Amino acid sequence: MVKQNRPEKRSRGVSPRVVTGLVLVALAVVFILENRHVVDIRVFVPVVTMPLWTALVAVMLVGIVVGLLLNRQKR
Repeated sequence: MVKQNRPEKRSRGVSPRVVTGLVLVALAVVFILENRHVVDIRVFVPVVTMPLWTALVAVMLVGIVVGLLLNRQKR
């Protein structure tokens, strides 16, 4: 009998990259929830008064978009 060379099937678990991403998102959410007071933020020229968590969420979303764009370029 001839034995065929077939690649072994690996059990697919959660990759370390996914775990790291989830931990970082969880830390960001906790950080945002802990900083809910109202602050003055200078956006180029005008001063905007808003809850700090709103600014933190906006910066986190910008970071996610930048990360996705850089990941696409790498492929």
